[in-house]
Amino acid sequence: MEDIFNKIKFLRKEQGITLKELSLKTELSVSFLSQIERGTTSLAITSLKKIADALGESMVYFFEDNNDLNYAIYEENQKPFRIGSSDATLVSLSNHFPDRKMDTFIITLDPHHKDSELVQHPGEEFYYVMEGEVVIYIGEKKYSLKKGDAIHFPSTVLHKWENPCDNKTVLISSVSPAVF
Repeated sequence: MEDIFNKIKFLRKEQGITLKELSLKTELSVSFLSQIERGTTSLAITSLKKIADALGESMVYFFEDNNDLNYAIYEENQKPFRIGSSDATLVSLSNHFPDRKMDTFIITLDPHHKDSELVQHPGEEFYYVMEGEVVIYIGEKKYSLKKGDAIHFPSTVLHKWENPCDNKTVLISSVSPAVF
């Protein structure tokens, strides 16, 4: 049971969700969720199902043995996704093991994709251009990168990107802290 409690806490923290936010999603009290994470209470399967749904995991995840975790990310398991209405498609190349510090992605930018606003947040970002071109604005500077170029910067500086081309741009990206 301790493994299940640790996995709940790990997933919640990895996703940057507070106990209060998890409480709202699960309709379980903050104090009960805190007791679960500390391992000082028992957990009904119905409560675990609510927590699993709120954290976007299957019930199976909580019963898997992490000692058998396969660290390889095989191509057939790499599923593209988009965030909101973004023109950027991401494929995660990261595993979900405890205390992971970074996420790695393949990012495909549609032709003429532009971020609408500058953003900043804790951490670092690294990009390597596999195909096409990308323009990255960091603070007051503009960096035009083409295939084979890379950039690494603190995410605390205002930044955004765009694909100036008529073709897609493909990037390899590593970001910290882990956000997905």
